Amino acid sequence: MTTLKFDSKLGAAASSALEAHIRPIYDRPGCSRLAIIEFRHIERTQPAPESDKDPSVRVRISHCEIPGRDQEGFVREAQRALFLQRTAAGTLDDDGQLQLTQSTLSHIGGLLHEVEVARLRAGLRHWVDYAARVNSNASLTISEMHHELDTVAQGLAALLNNTPEGES
Repeated sequence: MTTLKFDSKLGAAASSALEAHIRPIYDRPGCSRLAIIEFRHIERTQPAPESDKDPSVRVRISHCEIPGRDQEGFVREAQRALFLQRTAAGTLDDDGQLQLTQSTLSHIGGLLHEVEVARLRAGLRHWVDYAARVNSNASLTISEMHHELDTVAQGLAALLNNTPEGES
C-alpha cells in the first residue's frame, strides 16, 4: 500500500489564497474552513524489495481556493455529488434490476440526476466485478466465454435502459 504524505510547504498560489484566513482561524480554535485544493506530486520513495517499509508519495498543495459564505453551499453540493459517485453501491435483485443500498439512497436527497448517476455507477461496478471474476477463470471454453460475454452485454443493456434483464 502506497502512503500519501503532504509536504508542509505550500505553493505560492495556495499561500496567497490562505493568507486572509490565517488570523480568523487563529482567533477561533477548533473552527474549520471549506477549501478546494489542487496538489502536485513532488517526491516518490520506493523502498528496497526486502524492506518492510511501504512506498510513499509526497504531494504539495499547489493551489487552494476558499469559498465565501455565499458560495459554500455550491461547493458542498459538488462535494456531496463527488462523494456519492465515489461510494455508490447496490445489488441486483431477482429480476436483474439494480437496487441501490440504503446508504447510497440516504446521500441522494431526492435529486433525480444523482439517483441515475448512483444507479449507473453501482451497476457498472457490479458488471466490472463480474467480468473480472469470469476473466480470472482460465478453464472456460470458448463457448462458455461467449455465454459469459453475452450475460455481461445483456446486463449492461438492462442497466443502460433501466429494464429487467432480458427485456432490453
